[in-house]
Amino acid sequence: MADTSATSLVLLRGGRVLDPSTGLDEVGDVLLRDGKVEHAGAPLGEVRRDGDLTEVDCRGLVVSPGFIDVHCHLREPGREDVETIATGARAAAAGGFTAVCAMPNTAPVTDNQAAVGFIIRQAQLARAARVYPIGAISVGQRGEALAEFGEMIGAGAVAVSDDGKPVASAQLMRTALEYARAFNIPVADHCEEPTLAHGGAMNEGIVSARLGLKGIPDEAEEIMVIRDILLSRRTGGHVHLCHMSTKGSVELIRWGKERGIRVTAEVCPHHISLTEDAVEGYNTNAKMNPPLRTAADVAALQEAVKDGTIDLVATDHAPHHYDEKEREFSDAPNGIVGLETALAVLVTHLVAPGIISYATLVDRMSCSPARVFGLQGGTLRKGSVGDVTVFDPAASWTVDPASFQTKGRNSPYSGMTLTGRAKCTVVGGQIVYRQNA
Repeated sequence: MADTSATSLVLLRGGRVLDPSTGLDEVGDVLLRDGKVEHAGAPLGEVRRDGDLTEVDCRGLVVSPGFIDVHCHLREPGREDVETIATGARAAAAGGFTAVCAMPNTAPVTDNQAAVGFIIRQAQLARAARVYPIGAISVGQRGEALAEFGEMIGAGAVAVSDDGKPVASAQLMRTALEYARAFNIPVADHCEEPTLAHGGAMNEGIVSARLGLKGIPDEAEEIMVIRDILLSRRTGGHVHLCHMSTKGSVELIRWGKERGIRVTAEVCPHHISLTEDAVEGYNTNAKMNPPLRTAADVAALQEAVKDGTIDLVATDHAPHHYDEKEREFSDAPNGIVGLETALAVLVTHLVAPGIISYATLVDRMSCSPARVFGLQGGTLRKGSVGDVTVFDPAASWTVDPASFQTKGRNSPYSGMTLTGRAKCTVVGGQIVYRQNA
């Protein structure tokens, strides 16, 4: 994490300053002083140089509140061969993210105060994107006994989740929601009915039948979605539904929100840009959980991002070693890397076709994640933390995983030409990434 006590000045000059949290959308300047936003909006003219001033020419670029990813897997401790907190934080910065939330399915599991403290210390040493730990719901993610929420939150955890595994016990989930409510944090759930999804490798349908792969039906996700919504209604706790993938889930979330239930939800870039057809040829870089679904599901999720039924976009960044993805499809691990392609996927598949505006994109990638998880950032309001993303909405580039900052190379977008790219990422008033190409 950047040193927020810095006294230097950063002037982002001449960009399209876009901040949905304040309704700001005009060509102008953003000035960061002492790690805070001092000005965002109209051109400043001459700036008083009473410090070490760094000026960035942002003409033709969008200057927005920093992107926040509430769902990624940084693998440390336990799998430093595929990612570390440092490489993950640098990958985040390269993708325009000023902050990420690290899921707890590490080895050992992040289910105690010491484990949370370790992540925070490693992130501080990395001096790239901020890293907020998410603590486990259950001890060891075994789904048997609640982890100690209070100690983990006291150490810096911002939410709890057993992501990677569903919370199979409804009683444990109910208790988690009741306990988390006392701390005013979300319970982020991996929605999967385990007996229904068991052994599945992709979406259940015509493609899985043709490929001879066991499928995962929509209902495996939707049963857990409605269970969690009903438990939220019962307890008053805030349930956050991870990586939604089906049209039916969207309809259930909409039902819950219309009744004032404390449910929020996220979708991943791959679930709104790819279908199950990407699995053809047994492409393990298209294997993920939940799986890629149908074109009708993709359309429903895109519409849900537009109308706000889906609150935010998260990457579910999940690096794996090359050899692990070289296995037979059924045996290969789930997940893809996503921190460095998320912005371009959204620009290419949502903004360019006219489904959402750039203001909505910034809201779903920055303002809304900050609101939902109670994090700093997500705004350029004067006095707020100086976390800013500068991106080129027109930059066309071909995805080459070999150039990624993350150690992971498992991307289904490899070789594709996408539009939109982060140019400069500022955390706490300090530039932590700048693309020179």
